[in-house]
Amino acid sequence: MSSVQPIDDFLNQESYAVVGVSRTGKKFGNSVYRMLKERGFAVFPVNPQVGSIDGDRCYARVQDLPKRVGGVVIVVPPKQTERVLKDVAEAGIRRVWMQQGSESKRALQYCDQFGIEAVYGRCIFMFAEPVESIHKVHRWVANLFHRLPT
Repeated sequence: MSSVQPIDDFLNQESYAVVGVSRTGKKFGNSVYRMLKERGFAVFPVNPQVGSIDGDRCYARVQDLPKRVGGVVIVVPPKQTERVLKDVAEAGIRRVWMQQGSESKRALQYCDQFGIEAVYGRCIFMFAEPVESIHKVHRWVANLFHRLPT
């Protein structure tokens, strides 16, 4: 992905779902969920095996959310991502962020086929302002080596 526009479009939404939060609360999906929530967004955790995350109701699928969200952050293995994208399309959601390692060629083809704008191969922590901690360093290094989208 060489354009910053899909990233900006994704991050300009008011509400998100995060698919891939865990029961333990210690996985990367939980960190994404908390970060978006701390920044004041309406965020809904999605995991069919969990009742609640940090005291918030957890939903089995994006179709079960109480309202339609502007984007879905996907933090699951690629095979699961492909199934999640079917749910995303069915729910009428048009933006996804496939966290690094969640994407696959098939998932990207599915997004193209169903008109879903996808951010992939990028870490959301490097772009969701304010960029903090080690992610600020990662972003600086990526910029230094011209690896950030323009």
